[in-house]
Amino acid sequence: MNNPLLTPELKTQIYNDRNVRTAITRQSHLMFFNIYFASYVTHETARFQKELFSLSEDQNTTMVVVVAFRGSGKSTIMNMSYPLWAILGEQQKKFVIILSQTQRQARQHLVNLRRELESNELLRADLGPFQEQTDEWGSYALVIPRYNAKIMAASTEQSIRGLRHGQYRPDLLICDDVENLDSVKTKENRDKTHDWLVGDVIPAGDQQTRIIIVGNLLHEDSVLMRLKQGITENKINGVYREYPLIDDKGNIAWPGKYPTQAEIEQLKRTTGNETAWQREYLLRIISDVERVIHPDWIQYYDYNEIPPFDDDHDFRFTATGIDLAISQKESADYTAMVSAHVFGYEDKLKIYITPNPINKRMVHKETLDTAMNLSKSLGRGEMTWILVEDVGYQQAVAQELIRAGYPAKAVKVHGSDKRSRLALTSHLIQSGTVLFPKKGTELLISQMTGFGVEKHDDLADAFSLLINKIISLDHKEQTQGIWFLTDDGDWEGTQWRVQKKEFEDD
Repeated sequence: MNNPLLTPELKTQIYNDRNVRTAITRQSHLMFFNIYFASYVTHETARFQKELFSLSEDQNTTMVVVVAFRGSGKSTIMNMSYPLWAILGEQQKKFVIILSQTQRQARQHLVNLRRELESNELLRADLGPFQEQTDEWGSYALVIPRYNAKIMAASTEQSIRGLRHGQYRPDLLICDDVENLDSVKTKENRDKTHDWLVGDVIPAGDQQTRIIIVGNLLHEDSVLMRLKQGITENKINGVYREYPLIDDKGNIAWPGKYPTQAEIEQLKRTTGNETAWQREYLLRIISDVERVIHPDWIQYYDYNEIPPFDDDHDFRFTATGIDLAISQKESADYTAMVSAHVFGYEDKLKIYITPNPINKRMVHKETLDTAMNLSKSLGRGEMTWILVEDVGYQQAVAQELIRAGYPAKAVKVHGSDKRSRLALTSHLIQSGTVLFPKKGTELLISQMTGFGVEKHDDLADAFSLLINKIISLDHKEQTQGIWFLTDDGDWEGTQWRVQKKEFEDD
């Protein structure tokens, strides 16, 4: 960033006269930064940095979410300079809280502010003196008596609801790196951070409180991605900005610091890690986990794209894969039921996953009732296939369903592990043979793309059981005519309609 053009006379006045300084900087965060943080201004200010200053000044925007490349100055602008300008400038904030993923990180932000106040002659003259505070919860704060203002640090491990500075509720909340690679690995942790933000942080303020969230995109379901989606879909009032070092057209975001591709290549060599380069500088979500299913493989369908369920459109059957859990304890797995409509064979095979799969802890009777209700509801009055793993308790469930007159099948998995079974479905997902509804399978997709790190994988297991059985049937000779199963299990009669050869043993 580079200083605006200031005459030598004005520079002298600014340095010697506090009234001149405050008058010039009161309405402009950009001017404030260039005067009080002049030592940080080593390159020409980039367009995106000017936008950050502008966003910080716009009090009509109560939530600002910023994702920018490493070294962009986003934290210096929004987490160091802005809290001080918000107190000294026209916004006149009284209670600022800086939030980070850990208490150590939060304290470090205030340590950086304190050091700046101690070493920066102009800041010390205009904001000082200041006092340090530590309360009984270990929260760390700087108090600026001249402006009756307080800057406090807290973490995702702490609750800030109900906090006040005198009569003031928090009027500026700055979240900087409230997630890290470990915290986004599991949905449980992602939900925990999101619940903390919407249930604890946002309610801590009032209608005039500004919320600034700065970070990086670490996961497809991270808090920042959820906020991005909510703002983009106009479900959340706010502004989302994303600034990669190089955009899709090859434009460099900060030409003052990186004027040519040569400087970019030199920077890239210093990272020494392609994953870090993609994530930290190009803002592409790269997982450190070896994925079985990649998020960008998932393809979707609209409900009106499902063909009619008749022979003219090669409709074959509807089936549900079930992964059963026995215990209802909080730590136990869930019983999961994933269903699909199947059309065509081989290169014309299409599998439409139905929305809202079952995923809950159930006792034995509830499991049977749910499976039977699902079988009938999916078939529009006719029963549809129920597939369970051919092992122990699950095999017994299949037999009970058959005795009750439902088309159930115990499926052998031949000793393969869960990861391998899911991997066998990957080519059908990537090719678009397996399609997902645009809404209603978010948890299933999350378990599939996060397999191995998510706490639960029951839906993914039910999915792989279902799809692998469909794969095993795909090369069989197509059946001509309709077969029926009697109460005795013979392939005649009228109990329920199925194609016999579809589910014969291999």
